[in-house]
Amino acid sequence: MIKVLIVDDSAVVRQVLTGLLDGVSCIKVIGAAPDPIFALKRMQIEWPDVIVLDIEMPRMDGVTFLKKLMSEHPTPVVICSTLTEKGAEVTMQAMSAGAVDIITKPKVNLRNFLQESKSIIIDVIKAAAQSRPKIIKSTHIAPSRAVANADSMLNTSALKPMTQTTDRVIVIGTSTGGTQALEYLFTQLPRTAPPIVVVQHMPEHFTAAFAKRLDGICQVTIKEATQNDRALPGVVLIAPGGKHMLLQRSGAQYRVDVKDGPLVSRHRPSVDVLFRSSAQSAGANAIGIILTGMGDDGARGMKEMHDAGALTIAQDEASCVVYGMPKEAVKLDAVDGILPLSAIPQLIMQAPTRALFKKS
Repeated sequence: MIKVLIVDDSAVVRQVLTGLLDGVSCIKVIGAAPDPIFALKRMQIEWPDVIVLDIEMPRMDGVTFLKKLMSEHPTPVVICSTLTEKGAEVTMQAMSAGAVDIITKPKVNLRNFLQESKSIIIDVIKAAAQSRPKIIKSTHIAPSRAVANADSMLNTSALKPMTQTTDRVIVIGTSTGGTQALEYLFTQLPRTAPPIVVVQHMPEHFTAAFAKRLDGICQVTIKEATQNDRALPGVVLIAPGGKHMLLQRSGAQYRVDVKDGPLVSRHRPSVDVLFRSSAQSAGANAIGIILTGMGDDGARGMKEMHDAGALTIAQDEASCVVYGMPKEAVKLDAVDGILPLSAIPQLIMQAPTRALFKKS
């Protein structure tokens, strides 16, 4: 039984979410508070497994409450955020502070929207309940130290400096816990990093705010991808929420194809779509990396990359918030190596081959 506490100053949100979740056999709503002060009093009686948290509330805002919670008693938190530009920016602060996922809510037709999103909300809460929230410290470091500061999990003596070429491309897929993982990863990379293309499961409107925030704290350029953007050294392209993104070869360059389409592996954007297109367009010139996340999106696409000759890497269980997506890729025998998050920046910059990970 997953014990859920709802913290939102909207009586409609509290009422509708309580009604939706009370009908789920594995979920029990233990309280609904209008602000964090009331929530803290309720939590003294019974501690929740998951907190659904609004951002803008009286007396104490959600981000302040979240930071206090993570420093004293880390607990899975799902942000319930409005679908606005301001809401997206503040939500990214909350994700950086340790929230594991997002539920969106519009300013109009709120009741109908939440009811129509019932299955998504339940999936998010179930994923949050399985997560291990953690604060991943991002260190903004000089380029000369970026690779050296990674853990020595790789056999560094076997690595050769990467030849700068647009033939090499990095494709990354992640979901629950991925915003923190990507922030850590990209703050470790110098501006000479190879082209990087990313699918992060995130609602529409939020990926632009996420990319903008990361771009302001990283040496690499980070942007929400648009149709026909070139994958260039020193640039990270993040798939827009609500759109699929494919990697395509265009002469000597790679470009992205951003398009509508049905859900794939229950997601749009889908990691499987990106990885599958990479297998077809880049083959052995790609490195595929699957990070923390719930579910199995990306596992089959990574298997196709692996079979096409690409080096494929999964984040290890200890450093994942949710060891779901990497685990499924490992089960499919789609992974050449399993590494902690702290070793992945080094992998990206040194571009090793499969030989480094061959089992003895």
